[in-house]
Amino acid sequence: MSQNKKYASVLNLSQKILGEYDLCDHCLGRLFAKKLGLTSNKKLGQKIHKHLKKQRKKCYTCKNIFDSLQNYLQKMLEASSGYEFRTFLVGAILKPSVLDRDDHIRSQFKLRGIDGIKTNITKELARQFAKKTKKRSHQMEPDLTITVDFKTESCYAHSRPVFVSGRYTKQTRDMPQKQKPCDNCLGKGCVTCNRHGISDFNSVEGMISKYFFEKFGAQQAKITWIGGEDSSSLVLGGGRPFFAKLTNPKKRNPKLPKRIRVDRITLRSLKQVSKLPLRPLPFVSKAKMFVSTENPVRVEDLAKLEGLKGTIVIYDDGKRVEKSIHNLKYKPNSENSFYLFIKVDGGVPLKRLVAGDSVFPNVSDLISNKSKCETFDFEEVRITN
Repeated sequence: MSQNKKYASVLNLSQKILGEYDLCDHCLGRLFAKKLGLTSNKKLGQKIHKHLKKQRKKCYTCKNIFDSLQNYLQKMLEASSGYEFRTFLVGAILKPSVLDRDDHIRSQFKLRGIDGIKTNITKELARQFAKKTKKRSHQMEPDLTITVDFKTESCYAHSRPVFVSGRYTKQTRDMPQKQKPCDNCLGKGCVTCNRHGISDFNSVEGMISKYFFEKFGAQQAKITWIGGEDSSSLVLGGGRPFFAKLTNPKKRNPKLPKRIRVDRITLRSLKQVSKLPLRPLPFVSKAKMFVSTENPVRVEDLAKLEGLKGTIVIYDDGKRVEKSIHNLKYKPNSENSFYLFIKVDGGVPLKRLVAGDSVFPNVSDLISNKSKCETFDFEEVRITN
């Protein structure tokens, strides 16, 4: 069918539609733009209205939403003003009645393969927003998603998460690795904790999170740990690796120092990464353990600790797990204590390895002396894959 015949057909159907419903230029043009291979719904609607000499009144479908888009564009600019972004996506929440009226017309006149009104509105807002901000609309993984709620006449923005990897060292004792969640919201985020999910910053997690809140303007930080330590443990050497997911960051590419002191920890090797690990990463730790014994321990007894080298078996909730101890050294300290220097697979419970709680072989059994790991410090943590 030629373009002229297509247009004549469009005029004929438009005459029938406008005989029953008043439609604005956008909503009328949208019904036929794809059929005619045109990109501007508004210009086509204007052309049809002029040709048919029809007056535009209150649109049956959208109730003249398009006349108010400038107001919503201003709301979008305000909502996005604090964010750094290169790409964006616009979403819209419409009253169900608007969608129902749009479906009704398309069904009554058997109009298929055309954009719905929500798509029309978001495309128009995206076009205007891109023109104002010089940013690019992008459907796949946009830096910023802007949602316009026509039901509440509001607008809000939310940015794509940023992922960071790094290491930390901990030079003081009596500091837990993980932070307790906010008492009010239990970690979900509320006014009390400024939406962070945590209200105190007296742990390794809290100090790392606080730094990211300030550096990236992030709302929350979810830490993926490569192993863990006691509150009394030190983390020395190159530090413990970790990954962080930062939600709703205002800044996307701040300069990250190679080494920075943050309260009582030091952060090292911070860098942005494309994603978090999909599964737990294997790692090896070197630890210095201070062990006390119930009875005096002799040097010849400590020599039996060589039996720890190789495979050990750990039982947890009926599950059997095998890990390896790669190397160890020992050093007497007093009649009832010694140091144990050990290189071990990640996931080995060091205190249980000493006490013998469902770990075989173990220190207490090998030296035939009930033992307890008083403290353990990490001198190296290395990811092995």
